[in-house]
Amino acid sequence: MACCWLGMADTVGMKRKIVSSDPEVMEGTPCFAGTRVPVQTLLDYLEAGDSIDDFLEGFPTVKREQVVRFLETATERLVAATR
Repeated sequence: MACCWLGMADTVGMKRKIVSSDPEVMEGTPCFAGTRVPVQTLLDYLEAGDSIDDFLEGFPTVKREQVVRFLETATERLVAATR
């Protein structure tokens, strides 16, 4: 059973998945929805000093909007957790 734990509004106001976790895809590792690319890979790229463009070049199945919304949502949740 797949689990969506981050969503984003699309142009018609419905929710689209950003990240999903499915035991049948990468053994449940949180991945960008619709791909087999773990979100940890993006974090590893950024930690190494690579850009979002570098990441997207290496993983063309991930959309820029997914990366941006993932980072925005993660930031919002981190800030909210510290309040």
